[in-house]
Parts: sequence; structure tokens; C-alpha cells
Amino acid sequence: MKDSRSHLFRDAHLDSDAVKHVPDTPQTRASAYRLAFADNDFLYRDELRPVRLQLELLKPQLLLDEREIESTIVLFGGARIPDPVDKDKARTKTLAGLSEYYDEAREFARLMTEKSLLTKCRENVIVTGGGPGVMEAGNRGAVDAGGISIGLSIVLPHEQAPNTYVTPDLSFNFHYFAIRKMHFLMRARAICVFPGGFGTMDEMFESLTLIQTGRMERLPFLLFGREFWEKVVNWPALADAGTISEEDLDLFRFVDTAQQAIDLIENWESAPARTDIPGL
Repeated sequence: MKDSRSHLFRDAHLDSDAVKHVPDTPQTRASAYRLAFADNDFLYRDELRPVRLQLELLKPQLLLDEREIESTIVLFGGARIPDPVDKDKARTKTLAGLSEYYDEAREFARLMTEKSLLTKCRENVIVTGGGPGVMEAGNRGAVDAGGISIGLSIVLPHEQAPNTYVTPDLSFNFHYFAIRKMHFLMRARAICVFPGGFGTMDEMFESLTLIQTGRMERLPFLLFGREFWEKVVNWPALADAGTISEEDLDLFRFVDTAQQAIDLIENWESAPARTDIPGL
């Protein structure tokens, strides 16, 4: 990679390499002598959490900027939803019944990536959580179209490697959920939510809250599977109870097929941002 530095100071890589060749003495073996930025024991200290947060924000940001990725299409969805070919491996018959959404996620990602290729993969790049299920389907659809896709993984005790369809140099790993969520939304042109569990609902409701409260611009927000979402969330009851407004029900749309989603994104007419929210 071409050196993009605009200063005359010595490069950090050079010093990091130089200290490997200093004489071995009690002083040079001491932890205090280690360069701070190359000292993991130091960086892992609780007091360094703000620095680690900043690093986790900056690394994907810089790499995505270097790839000139301007906008993304976000896919949220359950890790347990199986590929129809493997639905016999699903834990329950209900999960096997949801396998159609694997196909819809894959097809949607394929169609959207075809559009992305027209921009040399700078716009409308698929981004998922990098795992199995719906996430795998999204990254797989991008591969079907011959394009690229992003995976935002997070370290969990029971998780394994990212799915094999994520573009390798766009496969990121996170320690902090909050920073990962920021990267999902920072370049989002549309958000598509497929059936899922606690994690999917967490991502869905946080994103809706940001839009509802004016902390994020309105954008196409699509829930795949009307039957599923109307069964697990009583949306009208929230409005009837007054805990959300009737207008908040217009923040999203239900779709059932990939083509419906594409059509809505391309023809999205969003209501203007609300100005009647207390505190805004």
C-alpha cells in the first residue's frame, strides 16, 4: 500500500521493529519499556477502554473508506434460520418453516448487489452480521452476483468463524456491541429485517428508535415476513396504548419477497422527520 503519510516523523512500524533488536537487559525486559501502542497488557487495562472503543470505531471506518464504500444495505436476521437444502437440520419444524426467508435474503442480496456492481461496488453494498442463517444468505447472494459484501462479526462464546461468503478483507470482528451497531448504520441506505430472535429484535428496535427520535434520518425500513412480525409484535397495540404514535407505524413497511423489497427501496417516499417529539 502506498505510504499516505503527510509528515516527516519516523514511522511507528520502524520503531516497533527496532526495539526487537535492542540489547537484552533488565531494563529492556521490563514491561514499562514496551512501546505503549505495542503493549497488549497495557491496552487491555480497564482504564484503556475509551482507547479500545475508538480503535474499534476507526479500524472498519478507515478500511471501508479506503475501499470507497459510500452506502450499504443492511440485513438483520436470525442465525438459526436454515438454508432450505439443510432444513432437516433445523432445531424445530417452525425453524424449518422459516427457511423460505433464507432464499429471500439470498435473492434480495443478489439483486441488490447487481445494482451495486453498476457503481463499482461503492454503493448499495450488502452488510450482515457475518454469521450463519439469514446473515450467510445475504453474503451468499452477493457472491452469486459476483460482488462484494461486508460482515460485522462479534466475539461470542458459542460462535465460530464468519460465514465463508463474506468478502475476506471486509470481514470485521468486534468486542463492543455498541460500536458494531454504529457501523451497521453509519452508511445505511436501507435496513431489511428478517425473522430472528433477541439479537435481531435488539437491532431492529434500536434502529427504529434512532429514526423515531430524529437521531437518524428516515430511510427504507423493511420487515420481511408480515405474518411473522405481526405475530411476534402487536404493533397496533403499542399505538393504541399510546406508547408510540400512529405515525410511528409508518416508519417501516412489510414485504414478503425480494422483488417487493427492491421495488420499495427504489420508490421509497418517506414522510418528513417529525418535529413534535419532546426534547427535540
